[in-house]
Amino acid sequence: MTSPGRYIEKVSLSGEVLEEVIKPEHLLVRKHRDYHVVDVYARHLMSRFIEATGDEAQVKKTMKEARKLGMKASKFLAKALGSDPEKVSRKLFGLKSREYYFRYKRHPHTRAEIDACLARLRSEAHQALEACREGDQLRLRVLLTGGTGFVGKEILWQAALDPNIERVYVLIRPKTIRDRKTKEVLEIHTPAMRGRELLRTLLLEDKADKFHFLAGDIEEPRLGVSEEDYQMLAGQLTHVIHCAASVAFDDPYEESFAANVLGSLNALEFSLGLQQAEASPFVAHLSIETSYIHGRQVHEPAREDEIVFPRNFYNNYYELTKAMASLETERFMLEKGLRVVQLCPAIVIGDARYGNNRGDLKVVNAPVNAFGRARENLKDSRGDWLEFSKAWMLYRMAALFPGDPSAELNLIPVDWVARGILAATARAKAVGERIHLATDNRITTEMIQQVVGEELKVDVKLADPTLHRNVQLPLIAKVLAGLKQKRLAGALQKLGSIFGGYSEWG
Repeated sequence: MTSPGRYIEKVSLSGEVLEEVIKPEHLLVRKHRDYHVVDVYARHLMSRFIEATGDEAQVKKTMKEARKLGMKASKFLAKALGSDPEKVSRKLFGLKSREYYFRYKRHPHTRAEIDACLARLRSEAHQALEACREGDQLRLRVLLTGGTGFVGKEILWQAALDPNIERVYVLIRPKTIRDRKTKEVLEIHTPAMRGRELLRTLLLEDKADKFHFLAGDIEEPRLGVSEEDYQMLAGQLTHVIHCAASVAFDDPYEESFAANVLGSLNALEFSLGLQQAEASPFVAHLSIETSYIHGRQVHEPAREDEIVFPRNFYNNYYELTKAMASLETERFMLEKGLRVVQLCPAIVIGDARYGNNRGDLKVVNAPVNAFGRARENLKDSRGDWLEFSKAWMLYRMAALFPGDPSAELNLIPVDWVARGILAATARAKAVGERIHLATDNRITTEMIQQVVGEELKVDVKLADPTLHRNVQLPLIAKVLAGLKQKRLAGALQKLGSIFGGYSEWG
């Protein structure tokens, strides 16, 4: 069930499907780089040449010529030594010839069949929406998963003020509080208790009547919802917004698969059951995905309406499993007739006006928090020369960020993401679409460096990602371990694994 082979096949250059076991690690870029000192140095040189010339295409062309020259030299040496040219080129120059590629398994549906399916589903969604209308006002009742997450909190806040949203059911797990030492259970926070606390932190206590918190778990069949609650929801819900996911870029494959693929499958089955229930008011299932399902594309833009396995693989298991989940969503739509909308945010940051991130410390917020804490620690240590020297050294190591100055990141404020999600609940024509919630006003790593310097007064130094992950980061981690700063070392290694792939050139 968890094997990537369910979705992906390995194909020879002649077009033959290779019946081989596909391991998750084979689908990540880290499996195919940094395997030789020459490879590492070549990537570093390419980065520097691109920065100096601004002509990425020409630099790539030059490096391809250098690769061809290396292959010719390897063949010449191999002939003289009576050895295998492939082995010689790999040992001397780190050159490997890949005789295969990966692709997603093709579905059997024709374009005409897909168009007919989408037209039917949109017509059904339009009729279901109109049945929810009273005069000029819609009366929508929504189930939200992931309500305690960064995007989920913003959806709750906006839904509280949205006149089209009559009721919000929030799926939430009970939370067990244990003694740190003995692990004894001290108390259990029920979904209702957690819900009240959530509304309090969002300043929505006066809107409590609009919300209902249910016990459940996305990794359980039928989302872990009780039979009584399910029967109640079947006659009430117009939409399911599946926002719950693991956004940890460094999680192992099994954990990412459970949260992102299995969780999505359970949510899709749940929505299909609602849609098929007698006299159901159900309109559509909204799947919150990511713009980064296309992996490391090169040379041409990724298509919004389909997923193609990326030539340069995926950066992490988060991207890979979110792409798999997107394929499952598409399958439920085409094969089972589930009315779905796929919404794909880019990298989500705090709200557009004030930068409020509601305490989120993931993705872009993580390095910003690390930079700020390092600077505060430096300020607090003034007066004690020894402590200040130690703090200054830690500050310099913490303020080293892996990123090519020209690398672009697509950042989208969380309030715009939530606005797009809620807008889709009221639009039947959104059914069957994969909608990217992103911006055409991208920001470079160098611009982020400047903003952090202006706003946090932190002098961040950009490091070449290739050298950082292969040389600088291992050395820094060793030094920090010697200084008994294992927590900081772990944080920096995590940041390196997260951002190294997103802030490279190209």
